[in-house]
Amino acid sequence: MQRIELQPGYEISRVIRGGWQLSGSHSATVSDDPVSDMIAFADAGITTFDCADIYTGVEDLIGAFRARYRNERGAEALSRIRVHTKFVPDLHMLPRIDKTYVEGVIDRSLQRLRMERLDLVQFHWWNYDVPRWLETAGWLRDLQKAGKIERIGGTNFDTAHMLAIIGSGVPMSSMQVQYSLLDRRPEKTLLAAARDRNVAIFCYGTVAGGFLGERWLGVPEPIPPFENRSLVKYKLVIDEFGGWDLFQEMLAALSAIARKHETDIATVASAAILARPGVSAVIVGARNRSHLASNLRIASLPLGADDMAMIDAVLARSHQLEGDVYTLERDTTGRHGSIMKYNLNDEGKGKAPLETARHN
Repeated sequence: MQRIELQPGYEISRVIRGGWQLSGSHSATVSDDPVSDMIAFADAGITTFDCADIYTGVEDLIGAFRARYRNERGAEALSRIRVHTKFVPDLHMLPRIDKTYVEGVIDRSLQRLRMERLDLVQFHWWNYDVPRWLETAGWLRDLQKAGKIERIGGTNFDTAHMLAIIGSGVPMSSMQVQYSLLDRRPEKTLLAAARDRNVAIFCYGTVAGGFLGERWLGVPEPIPPFENRSLVKYKLVIDEFGGWDLFQEMLAALSAIARKHETDIATVASAAILARPGVSAVIVGARNRSHLASNLRIASLPLGADDMAMIDAVLARSHQLEGDVYTLERDTTGRHGSIMKYNLNDEGKGKAPLETARHN
């Protein structure tokens, strides 16, 4: 597994194990033993884990994994584990958010993850029209100075707002964004701005919720309802990209490349994004360890110029999604925004984390 040093003394695996698939808000089908799965990922070299305060039960699961990993592998092995969580205040909380609220959420994450200091907190803000986002970033900076947070990052901020946060004096270490062969909005302005300011880019959605996989090759366009909200979301992305027929051409190209390298479509799709200039890591969602071997290969897949030419030939006939990063999703009345859930912290209150992760 390739590793990258983002800052002196802070190294991560270039493939990050995502936690959204384990969330009780996402799917009813999860691993029977998620902690053992995390240990398998860590032992194999995927030592960085992504979660969020709004991923029901996932911070608690990672906290249990950390405790068991220390007991079974030792303190030195645990020191190589990195946990990236998020601070995502609910939409209805934005107008009345204050420093006490922010600190309470951070303290809760510390307790769930069983950490004395959070490695990285990735800040998300639903609505720029509620003007306290910059002040809230400053409160996270205060908590960093107090020793509760090691690094501050962002998730889904567009270029202008990322630069505003950095300009206010908040050191932005990273930005997590949706980036795939179907959704290339980060290429417009964000990647260059991040590179110039030494902001690492972490990419989610590289397999479009599973659409970039053999399951969808050569099949008719699906009709709702879909299995989960991720498929609903990424089907809209496919529509914007150019429709089902062009998407099938992309799958065919990726399938040919995958056969050449004796791997699968999802691995090729993620590797193609990881190879993009300015990308530090890709986040793979995994319900269990069944795809661990292919996840490991993402960072070392030798995509050549001929492989990329096949992909680029399809991309040349595709449409770019409108706006900067996450612009479409912020419009609560639009097709992309109307399917989002904006108050997931409230939805997760009072639920036992392990039970929620298994049964919701």
